[in-house]
Amino acid sequence: MKNMSVPTIQQRLDKLLLALQDSRLLNNRGIGNEIGFYIFDYDPEHEPLVQQHVARLKLQLTNSLNNLKVEEINLYHAILEILQGRRVLQKAFDLEATKGSAFLNKTISPLVRPAQVVDHIHKKMSGQEQLVFLTGVGASWPLLRSHTILNNLHAALDRTPLVMFFPGSYDGQELRLFNTFKDDNYYRAFPLIPRQER
Repeated sequence: MKNMSVPTIQQRLDKLLLALQDSRLLNNRGIGNEIGFYIFDYDPEHEPLVQQHVARLKLQLTNSLNNLKVEEINLYHAILEILQGRRVLQKAFDLEATKGSAFLNKTISPLVRPAQVVDHIHKKMSGQEQLVFLTGVGASWPLLRSHTILNNLHAALDRTPLVMFFPGSYDGQELRLFNTFKDDNYYRAFPLIPRQER
């Protein structure tokens, strides 16, 4: 019986550069008729390490032979930009300080619905992106749920591959944020650098 090896988070991060330079991923080839959405999942305690690696990856890909155009979409920053654009960001901070996070989330959730966030993201994009990173997933919870953002992004990114960096677990069917909260079943993304080698 073959032993299943479990790579460390650093070993998995080290494999990302080569995987993201693969022409099949960049051209959405070899995955049937599905759009090229990928999920890199990791344990939440590795968030700082992953953030640092994403910043390094963007530089490496941009400076590579292919000179890739990589766009990072941070969902938490998108929420802040939407609130700033509506001139309610400082009010939101004040409300959280006085009434708590739960009250704040209930109050501002109508302003940051998934469709509105995706529209905000779409307006910021140039249309020249060859690869999109989706970050800030944990920080934007519970206002945004990752599966609803992915579903809404299908139309906006039908030809551009996307990698969501997900602090939790994804087995190809179920998203579990922080390895605790069941987000929802999501079948249209492919695990990128699985936690267990086959």
